[in-house]
Amino acid sequence: MNRETGLDRLRSEENWDILIIGGGATGLGAALDAASRGHRVALVEREDFCQGTSSRSTKLVHGGVRYLAQGNLSLVKGALRERGLLFNNAPHLVNPLPFIIPSHHWWQAPYFATGLKFYDWLAGDLGIDRTRVLAKEAALEAIPKLKPDRLRGGVKYWDGQFDDARLAIDMATTVWKHGGLALNYVCADELVKENGRITGAVCSDTKTGESFRINARCVINATGVFNDSLRRFDQPTANPIIKASQGAHIVLDRAFLPMDTALIVPKTTDGRVLFAIPWLNRVLIGTTDTPVDAIERDPRPLPEEIEFIIENAENYLDVAISESDIKSVYAGLRPLVSPKSSTGSTASISRDHYIEVSPSGLVSIAGGKWTTYRKMAEDVVNRAEQSADLTPRRCMTRALPIETAQPRPEGAPLHPDLPYTLNQIEASIDKEMPLSIEDALARRTRATVLDQAAASAIADTVADALVAKGVLPATERDASVSAFRASLST
Repeated sequence: MNRETGLDRLRSEENWDILIIGGGATGLGAALDAASRGHRVALVEREDFCQGTSSRSTKLVHGGVRYLAQGNLSLVKGALRERGLLFNNAPHLVNPLPFIIPSHHWWQAPYFATGLKFYDWLAGDLGIDRTRVLAKEAALEAIPKLKPDRLRGGVKYWDGQFDDARLAIDMATTVWKHGGLALNYVCADELVKENGRITGAVCSDTKTGESFRINARCVINATGVFNDSLRRFDQPTANPIIKASQGAHIVLDRAFLPMDTALIVPKTTDGRVLFAIPWLNRVLIGTTDTPVDAIERDPRPLPEEIEFIIENAENYLDVAISESDIKSVYAGLRPLVSPKSSTGSTASISRDHYIEVSPSGLVSIAGGKWTTYRKMAEDVVNRAEQSADLTPRRCMTRALPIETAQPRPEGAPLHPDLPYTLNQIEASIDKEMPLSIEDALARRTRATVLDQAAASAIADTVADALVAKGVLPATERDASVSAFRASLST
């Protein structure tokens, strides 16, 4: 990927089949689907790829045990199928992970096991391993910090986990390799219409302010929680369809909470599932489900969310979590599709996706979740073909490898508490279009999620690499380091 080459293509190529606005999981998935079918597709993202929700998930590739309990079998079955395809298509980023649901009453283990064996059955040939009932001793061996009092045992089942931002960056790389174009820091400022039909967008390079028109036979709105804003560019009176919910997480060192098996609490004090998940030598604990009215570009965990996570974790784990134990915190907004009359908890809103085609031809996709991004992409590109009268082409992504440009680490880590090396930073600058310290440390690597203090400590080194590669002007170096450090949550 080369941003200047991409900008030249946007300026010079007169017509695209599909223009996608939004560079998160949904938009990148759609771009990869369209490019691999052979359509001429361009994607623009006003900030960095997956800067919002798509890099702030619980890092799970899963069918959704909670949705099974809600009776949404079609969503669960479809998500389990997509989970299996992701194992095949991105094995460098997606791996199986065992989960334990603790039981504290005699009836809980058989109750959970019955549902989870059905979960296994729904996965079919793409299943991972079978569900097992565990005695108390086996549950404590798997998760030594489980509180032993009242513990009767548990149920062990399997799901998947992944690195969300790395998958998104690798999807962008693969879009380019299939002839498509994906560009960060390009904002869609205006939709262009001719005879009442959308024919493209006026966009601008947010780094230079340069404005240019992109002509396309179809425009896809894949802007996540900002979906309604773009829909109102098209129709100022459009009714909102997004009801955002904030999910927060805390990150602990695995030495503080040693576990190779994930913990799932199926019903917390607010009725939502809580996870404690080993990930990249850390443990993530979350998530909350807090309805929000204001859509923020950079949501931060609320103090009450952190308090909720700690309180519920300490109900099940024999630990006392203090502020000094927390390596990082993060929050993301889920772009849930709101029913026409939605009240109360966002936990009850379906995670199914929704596609709408406006009278002028804007194709909007909303909802869904990371696990089902590929199917969402297939569905929205099918609708785009119909809407724009494009020649229908077969979806190719069921068995399409997602490639990576990230090299193996060479030499000493940049920081003793992080796994990343200078050669990985330099390679990302050369091949993955980071334009800031945050791009390099939050999404090309996961340093800010793993340890915010360590990420802050290496900010100068990363800034020097960006300056040396001509990405960051030397005159802006010190201000960029200061701004990055100020942006960290803790």
